Amino acid sequence: MAFAITRGILLTLDSGHFHPTESIADKISSLLLYLDQILLHISRGVRWDSDHVVTFNDDLQSIAREVIHAEALERIHIGLDYFDASINRIAAWTIGGRNTLRALLNALLEPIDLLRQAEASGNYSQRLALQEELKALPAGAVWDYHCMKNGVPMGVEYINVIKEYEKRELSKRD
Repeated sequence: MAFAITRGILLTLDSGHFHPTESIADKISSLLLYLDQILLHISRGVRWDSDHVVTFNDDLQSIAREVIHAEALERIHIGLDYFDASINRIAAWTIGGRNTLRALLNALLEPIDLLRQAEASGNYSQRLALQEELKALPAGAVWDYHCMKNGVPMGVEYINVIKEYEKRELSKRD
């Protein structure tokens, strides 16, 4: 980190290569004070390995929340990992991409102004109450609407699209 900061070069934070109890989300806003841009390599670390399909877990949601709350979406380059030899790579890429977009959407739906007002006024009870209420917001319905409006399959319907692609395209590779 110090090397990138002192030379003004792009820093890569790889979520799959930190200790399992450590989150790169905690580093984003601090690093943005010193760097114009950051590259996030988002993967799902597995205790003995890393670089696995991105799942919609707490780490991903924390990263998305930090990027959005720092108003840094234009300063962050997000790369995903989709290696998992046990599943189809097209499915892995699709699942990881959808999960990342969904996490960013959830963060964008949060009432950040209300959270900031509570923080600035020292009303930490209100801030906590808002944070807990966010967990029940109907983000899934907004996600489904977004998919519908953009002609993208909702729910797990995309699995059928992947199967059709495999049948049509991957069969040509034999």
